[in-house]
Amino acid sequence: MAHGAVGSLKLTIERLKNSSYISIVQNSSPETIEHLYEEVCSFQDALEEFDKRRNTINMKMVKTLEAEIMDVVYKFEDVIESYVLDQIQSQSEESHHGEQIHPPLMLFSVDMQELEQDVDSFIETVKTMKKAYIHELRNPSREEEEDDDDVVPSSRINFGGNHEPMIGFSEYFIELRDLFTNNYEDPSRMIFSLDGMAGIGKTTLATKLFQDPSIVSCYSRRAFVTIGPKYLLKNVLLHILVQLNPSLEISDVDGETLAMLKRMVRNSLKHQRYFIVLDDIWDEKLCSALKKLFPDDNNRSLVLMTTRIGDATDIAHGCRYDLPFLDKKESWVLLRQKVFGQETCSFELEKAGKKIAENCEGLPLTIVTVANILSKSEKTTEYWNKVSDEKDSIYYDAYDQMSKVLLPSYDYLDQRLKACFLYMGIYPQRHKIRFTELFNLYSLWNAEGIVYSAEQFREKVSLLKMFEMFDRDPCSYSILELCIKYMIIEEVENLCYSIHSSFWYMCNKEAVKNKFFYAFNCSVGALPKEDLIYQRRLCMQNNVLLAIQDVQDSIASSSMVRSLLCTGNFHEYPVPLCLEQLSLLRVVHAFTIRFYEFPMEVLKLVQLRYLSLCFSGNIPSSISKLWNLQWLIIGQKLIVENKSSCNMPMEIWDMKELKKLDVGGKRLSDPREGSFLPNLLGLHGLHHQSCTKDVFEKIPNLMELSITISLSHDNGDQPLSCFDHVSHLHKLQSLACTIENPTFEAEVVAPLAPLSYLPSSLTKLYLSGLGYPWEEMSKISSLPNLANLSLKFYAFRGPKWEVRDDEFQRLVYLEIEDSDLVQWTFQNDRCIPAIHVLRIFHCYKLKEMPLMFGASLIAIWVLDCSPCANKLQQDWYDKYEKDKGSAEFYVHSSWDDGNFSQDSPY
Repeated sequence: MAHGAVGSLKLTIERLKNSSYISIVQNSSPETIEHLYEEVCSFQDALEEFDKRRNTINMKMVKTLEAEIMDVVYKFEDVIESYVLDQIQSQSEESHHGEQIHPPLMLFSVDMQELEQDVDSFIETVKTMKKAYIHELRNPSREEEEDDDDVVPSSRINFGGNHEPMIGFSEYFIELRDLFTNNYEDPSRMIFSLDGMAGIGKTTLATKLFQDPSIVSCYSRRAFVTIGPKYLLKNVLLHILVQLNPSLEISDVDGETLAMLKRMVRNSLKHQRYFIVLDDIWDEKLCSALKKLFPDDNNRSLVLMTTRIGDATDIAHGCRYDLPFLDKKESWVLLRQKVFGQETCSFELEKAGKKIAENCEGLPLTIVTVANILSKSEKTTEYWNKVSDEKDSIYYDAYDQMSKVLLPSYDYLDQRLKACFLYMGIYPQRHKIRFTELFNLYSLWNAEGIVYSAEQFREKVSLLKMFEMFDRDPCSYSILELCIKYMIIEEVENLCYSIHSSFWYMCNKEAVKNKFFYAFNCSVGALPKEDLIYQRRLCMQNNVLLAIQDVQDSIASSSMVRSLLCTGNFHEYPVPLCLEQLSLLRVVHAFTIRFYEFPMEVLKLVQLRYLSLCFSGNIPSSISKLWNLQWLIIGQKLIVENKSSCNMPMEIWDMKELKKLDVGGKRLSDPREGSFLPNLLGLHGLHHQSCTKDVFEKIPNLMELSITISLSHDNGDQPLSCFDHVSHLHKLQSLACTIENPTFEAEVVAPLAPLSYLPSSLTKLYLSGLGYPWEEMSKISSLPNLANLSLKFYAFRGPKWEVRDDEFQRLVYLEIEDSDLVQWTFQNDRCIPAIHVLRIFHCYKLKEMPLMFGASLIAIWVLDCSPCANKLQQDWYDKYEKDKGSAEFYVHSSWDDGNFSQDSPY
């Protein structure tokens, strides 16, 4: 987590350099800050060299160095922030003795001269540590004796003659066995990949296939090599060679050059029908290198790979199998088999056992590990009921035992993704992050400095990868990468992300170890109060704990904490936030606590960058005291009709540092003369009556806008006049418009604003509840840069929609949810040519949809639509069954007993 610590310090220095309200005193040499910033940036770049060399490093030594780096960086950040805070508070007090000056109009002078010695010392320490870190990466220390196996693939596989039935993957086994043994017209070499989360059963399935007699008889040469995250190409080749040539010993060829070993492997396979299993692949470069060595002699030779890194085996192309979690029935069968074997299980134990199996969340490794513990424990109904109710530590004991398998998924992550992954652990166990919650999560990541800025992202991520991920947003990109690496789960049918409990437990343990966060009520182990002071974040996974005195005392002792994160289930009643001793707080996330009065103690936190609250009343004008604030998110539990509490204070226009503002459906006051928010990039939940020319002209750099419309029968509002002035936002890329209480008494709510009012810069458009006829679609379909279109809750109405060939030329993502659409047709096969992903949800009348999308299409999801959806799916596969590169077509109905297929690529 050294990378995250350095990123936090980097953001702190950036705020000091660039703040509109802080001036570095000239006699303290501004060059000192610039030099410090350059060294910190260089240090962060050096840490990223890990990503290029992780397959050969001594992980234990690297983690030791990173822990030392983290401690040094955190201590220096404490020094610099405490010093700056003291100077700001001192000047604020002085100004209040005389004529009171409104905080946003103040300019604070910070004299860095007293810190010059600390800065110089830190820079020298950083240079030394950077040099040591790079040296360790490039010249890894020798591994301890017991860890040598980490870089030596297994060549003599002892499969133990295990003939237990395959549970959960029988259909995969049968399908692959038939593919591997039957002779088809295409004789070329086959490359397959089994993908999935660590512990899902990839190696077990590969082993079963490798051992199967009908497959064994088809191949003259076979080898099974387990590789892992650390490898040397030479060792991989050696262990393939000795299996292809049983008479060889490693000592016979160990002295050969790499070039000679490559030649020997290729010659051993030439004109032979071979079956090579490359188990636990982590590196795409290794796959590509080995592919060149395995000859394609048109004899249906086979390469089978397994991986937990989805993009590591891209060479398999269309022959990839995403292994799903086991369902409840399969989980119980596996648990029962591992606990009882051939013995019978009593009815009383079976009832509890099914719940225990369900608690394992479908991961075979968890089920097997829990079963192993259960088999050694008392088999009484009382104990099993205790385990089934999760009142026993058996699951956490199992997760600890599984850590050797799971932890490498985290340890070998890209540096920039580690903090993002650990952050997923701030939520309660089994929490599902709705797609609609992502705005808050992304804002937190940005405020914490754990993701690249947009500028850094463009520099560091290739344009090709950005195109493949459909998005230029660093937060979305990070989420997708963690999905592809099977670290988090995208539940398409539930429109949410989640994290398996085994990973959640690991996140909480690693977070404490790395001083990243400590979560109250996470059951991972209590932390002594004296150690809480070193944690950078405190997390409430049960918000009611804030009312307990012991918890309040613990929070008060954590004076160096930077973030207070309340992530438990929504709490209807106010609880104290305990902020008095937390003067260095930069983030207060209390969106899931309902406040009946505004917590005024928040206004003393002058370092605050991020504030989220659920509050329906008036925001005090003194909110502008938070002059450092960049993210302000106000949620409302209910739509408030009281006009006096629907306005944001005029002083909001004085908060020059604001980047993202969510006003929760409130109105923005018209700006005063000279008011200007130059840094505001996102404005959300804006009341439609505030969509005026005066407002939009004062936020010229806005890139994201979401408008909330609440229809009223007793006023003469024209709700959709909100589009009239959007043309003043020349940099706008994302626009959302939602009617919260739509009515469809009339055929059309109101005419859509003319296209000229929508800026051509738009790339994303989200519409909900507007009720337009499909003919009006032509007024947005020619937007030249529109790539992402979401139509929710009858945004457009009517039974027929025909897309013409000049419409949506750059659209890559289309989502239609809750529509009365019956027939959707294309004028010709040139319509929507760039589409990648199509999602159709809850369109119960849908009977016809196009089947002639362009070659760029990756996947179609049809969820909870008419029964005709299955026919549409069959028509799709009838049309494209011979095209291996065609898109996948997923259909799910909530009334079906089966589970939605989880083998989607995104």
